Amino acid sequence: MKQLRHNIIRAGLETLYFTGAHRVLRPILAGVGTILMLHNVRPRLDDPFQPNRHLEVTPEFLRATLRHLRDNDVDVITLDEMHRRLTEQDFSRRFACITLDDGYRDNRDFALAAFEEFEAPFTIYVTSDFADGRGRLWWITLQRLIARHDRIEAEIGDETFVFDCATPPAKQLTFERLHDLLRGLPGGEDLVEAMAALCRRYGFDDTEVSRELCLTWDELRSLATHPLVTIGAHGISHALLAKQSEPVATEEITQSRARIEQQLGREVAHLAYPYGDRSAAGLREFAIARAAGFKTAVTTRPGMIFAGSCAHMTALPRVSLNGNYQNNRLLPVLMSGAATAMWNSFRLFDAA
Repeated sequence: MKQLRHNIIRAGLETLYFTGAHRVLRPILAGVGTILMLHNVRPRLDDPFQPNRHLEVTPEFLRATLRHLRDNDVDVITLDEMHRRLTEQDFSRRFACITLDDGYRDNRDFALAAFEEFEAPFTIYVTSDFADGRGRLWWITLQRLIARHDRIEAEIGDETFVFDCATPPAKQLTFERLHDLLRGLPGGEDLVEAMAALCRRYGFDDTEVSRELCLTWDELRSLATHPLVTIGAHGISHALLAKQSEPVATEEITQSRARIEQQLGREVAHLAYPYGDRSAAGLREFAIARAAGFKTAVTTRPGMIFAGSCAHMTALPRVSLNGNYQNNRLLPVLMSGAATAMWNSFRLFDAA
C-alpha cells in the first residue's frame, strides 16, 4: 500500500516536471524560501529490504541539491539568519535552510564534506538520548528484527499478531503493518513498551542502534565547533509529543535543550519536533516551544516559507528530500512549491 502511495506521489512530481507546470506556479507558490529536511546521508545500499529508505539520500544527491540551489541563486543560510529575515521582512533574496534530524554519525562522515564544498551552513537536530547511547531508534530496530527472521510474533496493545516474512516483499508488508500498529497506539509510552517487549522476545538490545549510528556527545562537541554547523534540539527520547501529558511534553522540549547546552556549552535556539507530523505535534506543542523561547521550531508538515510565516515561528513546515525520489530533475519541482501546495490544498500555512 505504501509503495502504491510512493508511486502516486512520484507520478505527480513527474507530471509537474514534464508539463512544466512547476515553472508556471513557482512565482505564486515558492514563497520566500524553504527549509529542507534530511535524516541519513550515506552511500546507497543494495539490500532489497529497506523500509526506511525514504529517510536517507546519497552524498551525490545532496551535492546535486546544493548545486541546484547555487545555480538558481538561492542563499543557503543558517536558521538564525532565516529568523532575522522573517522578523525584519527582508526578502530581497530567496533562501534555503538545510536541516538533518536525529544526530546520525553519517551527517559528519558523508554530508559534511558536501556542505564544506559548497560552503553551505546546516543544522543537526540532536535527540539527547541518542547521543547518550541509550536512545531507541525503534523504526531501524524494527527493520533489523524483521530482516533477521522469517516469522515475527508481536503483542501490540491487547492483540497478538503473527507475520510470515520469509521474502523481501513479505518483510516490507510486515514492517508497514507493525509500524502503523505501533504508531497508532494511544498512550505516550505504549510504543516504547511494545517495542521493548518485542526486542526481549527476540533477544535484541533496543538501544544498540543509537550507539552504532548516532553521534556521541564527544563527537558532537567537536562537530559543534565547525563554522557551518548549528546544533538544534530534537527531544530527549524522540517521543510522540502529542500523545504525552503536558508536563512530559514540556520536559521533552525544554530539557532536551538543557542537556545539549550543558554538554556542548553553547546556546540552543532551534527545535525540531520528533516525527513532526500532525499526529505528533500540534497547537499545544507549538505553544510550549514558543513559551520555552525557541527562535524557531520545525515540523515535518510539507510546505514552503512565506512572508507570513513570521507569525508561526514554532510551526514551520519543511520540504523533505525523500530517499524514494532521488532524481535531479525533480529538484526544481520540489523547490517550486507546486507539490507542497497541492498536498496542502493550496493553503499557504498549516499551523493549526
